[in-house]
Amino acid sequence: MAIRNIRTENDPILRKKSRVVESFDEKLWQLLDDMKETMEKAEGVGLAAVQVGILKRVVVINVGDGLMELINPEILETEGVQCSAEGCLSLPGKQGTTIRPMTVKVKAQNRNGNWCVYKGTELKAKAFCHEIDHLDGVLYIDKLASKDEIEKFCKD
Repeated sequence: MAIRNIRTENDPILRKKSRVVESFDEKLWQLLDDMKETMEKAEGVGLAAVQVGILKRVVVINVGDGLMELINPEILETEGVQCSAEGCLSLPGKQGTTIRPMTVKVKAQNRNGNWCVYKGTELKAKAFCHEIDHLDGVLYIDKLASKDEIEKFCKD
């Protein structure tokens, strides 16, 4: 395993759309292992392959309940609303308020190519949305809540 460099805000690769993974082989497994190690060293809860310069639809997430490897992920369903601070390993030292679904159901392949369905709430739901956005060249700063949205959705 190896620690990879995390691309930061001004790197144009972060704005590109990632390609579908078709080969489930040792090269993919090495990428997944490296992404896990990189995410852990950076103390993040999620990392998309594009953040380490690889335009593949690959994400790793760990919100404290175990590592999830999502390949070719798709959001199937969302429910509810959460308003909270959000940050990103590619935008170090920054954060902003976003409005994300409270619950998200995702379909993705595992490292062997088998399809699985995952459901997450709160932080895991936010991580699903955040990392899948990365695969389409979208950063959380593109989704910052407006003052009106904050007033509507961010009341205690």
